[in-house]
Amino acid sequence: MPEAVVQFKRIVFPGRFQPVHKGHIEVIRWLLERSNELAIVIGSAQKSHMVDNPFTAGERILMFIESLKEEGISRERVLIVPVQDIEYNSIWVSYLESLLPPFDGVASRNPLVVRLFKERGYPVLIPPMFMRGDYSGKRIRERMLNGQEWKSLVPEPVAKIIDKIGGVQRLVNVSMTDEVEG
Repeated sequence: MPEAVVQFKRIVFPGRFQPVHKGHIEVIRWLLERSNELAIVIGSAQKSHMVDNPFTAGERILMFIESLKEEGISRERVLIVPVQDIEYNSIWVSYLESLLPPFDGVASRNPLVVRLFKERGYPVLIPPMFMRGDYSGKRIRERMLNGQEWKSLVPEPVAKIIDKIGGVQRLVNVSMTDEVEG
């Protein structure tokens, strides 16, 4: 396989990262082979304590900081930027342009993200899937809720952070309802 060539000055890598998992770390490695710098955009930064978004932006930032350190990935080449949602897709890329340093590409597998950036003329990298059947935030959250093993799917520092903040119990609590059956 030919060696990757740096093609970009700065690539944007948006996601909710709920939680950061080993697939994200592999994508970061892959992207850093193709760019001088990576801007990780932690989307839905205003959301937490929900089944789909259990962790705060600060917790997700810490998950990345500690995981990158553990993996020996230089923080000098990685920006981590929390971004709140806007409910206006046609201006979302402009919104990111106003919040981030200049960038010349984006990496995503999300069809809407790909379309929005392509419409604005940005090149889009589609990262390879790294064990996507296992490395999925939704599946990891489901495993947490069902009492199944999940720690092997996230970097060790992420598992420690989730344990320290009581993340599994938080997820269980926010998944409960006050409705009466019957």
